[in-house]
Amino acid sequence: MTELDRFADWLRTERGLRFASYQELHAWSTKDLDGFWSAVAGFSGVRFHAPATAVLGRREMPGAEWFPGATLNYAEHALRSCDGTGDESSAVIAYSQTRERVELTWAQLGEQVARARAGLRRLGVGRGDRVVAYAPNIPETLVAFLATASLGAVWASCAPEFGARSVIDRFAQVEPTVLLVVPGYSYGEKPIDRTAEVAAVRTGLPTVRHVVAIPYGAGEVPDTLSWDELVAEEGDLTFDPVPFAHPLCVLFSSGTTGRPKAIVHGHGGVLLEQLKNHALSWDLRRGDRILWFSTTAWVMWNALVGGLLVGAGVVLIDGNPVHPDVGWQWRLAEESGATLMGASPGWLMACRAAGVEPTRDHDLSRVRQIGAAGSPLPPEGYRWVAERFPGVLLNVGSGGTDVCGGIVQGGPWQPVVEGEISGPALGVAAAAFDADGRPVVGELGELVITEPMPSMPVGFWGDADGSRYRDAYFDVYPGVWRHGDWVRFSESGSVIVAGRSDATLNRGGVRLGTAEFYGVVEELPEVADSLVVHLEDPAGGPGELVLFVVPAPGAALDDALRARIGRELRAALSPRHVPDRIVAVPAVPRNRTGKKLELPAKRILLGAAPEEVASRDVLADPTSLDAFVELAR
Repeated sequence: MTELDRFADWLRTERGLRFASYQELHAWSTKDLDGFWSAVAGFSGVRFHAPATAVLGRREMPGAEWFPGATLNYAEHALRSCDGTGDESSAVIAYSQTRERVELTWAQLGEQVARARAGLRRLGVGRGDRVVAYAPNIPETLVAFLATASLGAVWASCAPEFGARSVIDRFAQVEPTVLLVVPGYSYGEKPIDRTAEVAAVRTGLPTVRHVVAIPYGAGEVPDTLSWDELVAEEGDLTFDPVPFAHPLCVLFSSGTTGRPKAIVHGHGGVLLEQLKNHALSWDLRRGDRILWFSTTAWVMWNALVGGLLVGAGVVLIDGNPVHPDVGWQWRLAEESGATLMGASPGWLMACRAAGVEPTRDHDLSRVRQIGAAGSPLPPEGYRWVAERFPGVLLNVGSGGTDVCGGIVQGGPWQPVVEGEISGPALGVAAAAFDADGRPVVGELGELVITEPMPSMPVGFWGDADGSRYRDAYFDVYPGVWRHGDWVRFSESGSVIVAGRSDATLNRGGVRLGTAEFYGVVEELPEVADSLVVHLEDPAGGPGELVLFVVPAPGAALDDALRARIGRELRAALSPRHVPDRIVAVPAVPRNRTGKKLELPAKRILLGAAPEEVASRDVLADPTSLDAFVELAR
């Protein structure tokens, strides 16, 4: 029985509600918001220290008020499996290319959090103070996050591969008092020294009163408190109750189109969203394990940590995800006994290209779901997973940092549709709107959310009047959340995410999604990667559709390949999709989560200065925009 089946039984027993299909359940979840979200809280056993006076005090967006009067604490729910019964099962299994594997039982995790909580209190950390970490995905970072949350302090993190400027651009906004750092790390076999970056970050954060150095990698950070000193004294595992919307963490947007947005998420909103998602979509429960490669700068790190809420152990990975080879993560899934295997679509396609046979070479019999997020998964990726994992649910989703969860995704009651996402997530009133704000089905439109969600941001840090928050999501359709993706919903409810709406191509007055291009072009064996942009004509002409391709090893972009690409696009999509020009580049710009950066490339080609478009620190390959700069010249 899945957790969604158990939830349906609970609704039948406790509420007298019966649903024959996912569509019926989803319709109820978005119409009766009070009923659905109170059911999630009741089914999941949310511990309210003070009860709410209502589920939804104010419904308007922006400004919806959830569970007014209620108090709770996120960390208390993450650690409720540390119940003092001497549970020796693993809460954390951590793999690293910097040091040996680390494993913590639930009891050990609870003890470490209690010690870190006591250490932070000795440093003067209290409710509302900001604790930030320039640290990788390791147990100490997880422990520090939960200790911070237990105090009602506010957490933010950046991965250590970020340069000092990018870290300061993020952390300086929240004016932290405590900074956790590592002196370095290893990426594959290459040791990386970050002591100079740590020094620059310290200089750029004048509000920091204490720096805690985690012993990780080579080198030392001077004039710091060591991690061992922070956790030296025992403490009580207690939790300060905070209001439902009290800030839990600050997540940062990618910073590829301007200063990173400091997005504030609350204790209650993240708690309910992750309890819903992890149980009802990802089907996680006590005794399960979730493995999902992520850095601490990506919202998937928060989702990974959220596995603790439902009693699932979490598998942390730090290092090069394809070292010593592309199949490394499958070996970790076997060794750790993962039940949910998270993956980036790019990595799944790399496994396919490399001829990896995960189920032939490894015992992955515990895996019940494979999750994919971060970018679209081509149809070939669906087929590759289905052929190698019969009976395993492929759960492809899309959502993000803004809502700290999924907007559209799959689940146990939904069919898997090749090349598409199964449908809207429970509790998410997702739709596609045309330019006039009318819902559209079967054609491309703006992805919107028409009803509030608990995990929508509390606001942006430092945005006292809420103007930046309103401009980011509610500037186009008043009272309706515009997410910024260009999507197509089918009659059955499945979804295709065609790309970012700000990168959508306008071809003769017809808007085209970029993902459709990539699905055709990148299936050609001669093409390793691609990026497409439309360059508008300032004189009002038709503009130019330009396709950039990275030739596969041993291939070259010649007239024959250009002609073949044009024929394939014409046949698979339409004549409008045939580019005016096809240009070879050495690399496609992507951010660190693998998303292609069409808009920065386009802005450079239209004359913008590279330093105004994107910081090199946010690029997976810092040199990937260089070819576009040269082309612009």
